[in-house]
Amino acid sequence: MAENIALIASSTKQARDAEKELRAAHEFVPLADADLVVALGGDGHMLQILHQMLEARRILPVYGMNLGTVGFLMNSWSTHDLLSRIAGAKRFGVKPLEVVISTADGEKFTLPAINEISLLRETRQAAKIGITVNKREVIPELICDGVLVSTPAGSTAYNLSANGPILPLDSPLLALTPISPFRPRRWKGAILPDRYRIVLDIREHNKRPVSAVADQREIRDVARVEVALDRNRELELLFDPDHALDDRIAMEQFIT
Repeated sequence: MAENIALIASSTKQARDAEKELRAAHEFVPLADADLVVALGGDGHMLQILHQMLEARRILPVYGMNLGTVGFLMNSWSTHDLLSRIAGAKRFGVKPLEVVISTADGEKFTLPAINEISLLRETRQAAKIGITVNKREVIPELICDGVLVSTPAGSTAYNLSANGPILPLDSPLLALTPISPFRPRRWKGAILPDRYRIVLDIREHNKRPVSAVADQREIRDVARVEVALDRNRELELLFDPDHALDDRIAMEQFIT
């Protein structure tokens, strides 16, 4: 078990109060000296921490406890037996997407996306998006509110709300899901091997502007988005054995 543990809480009062309780019961080290992180908050806080690790290129295992709303990426909150829970936790590796975004003005951004990259219309007019998979144009023009590409870890988030498929956590797959598609009317999306490269071209981007959101980071007025799995980096999440992420994702398929 890791001896040097950092504690990071979100800014909510509930998380700050929980932080005080844990600091009174355990010794923690600064993040720079840690080899494991305990995160207090919700899923948004967890994603923020993981993105900071990717940006700093220093990735540590993270054990989260839910003090937010949904807490799908978190364990239940308790001050009891924290060190024993961490020692017995099940480890899951999560690879992010690497997203290259080109804007209408010619700017280029390369961003990670742990859950999904979503493209969304910015105005009342529907977006028109061309979809290419492995250099093959599969849909010349999708007329829609948007489209998203999701990892297995993110398949129960926005992807599920958009009627996309739930992907088992250990599956080598990506979900490509339309958001309110108008044409082709019957296209419901696709499940693709995660070795595929997906390119999304915005048609008429000056008239029908589209934004791209990589988890929590938004880029507006995009012209082209290229999506591929980042195989060079892997995040590590820790879960209680009876609260494991792979089981929770699988069981989501039976919730009505």
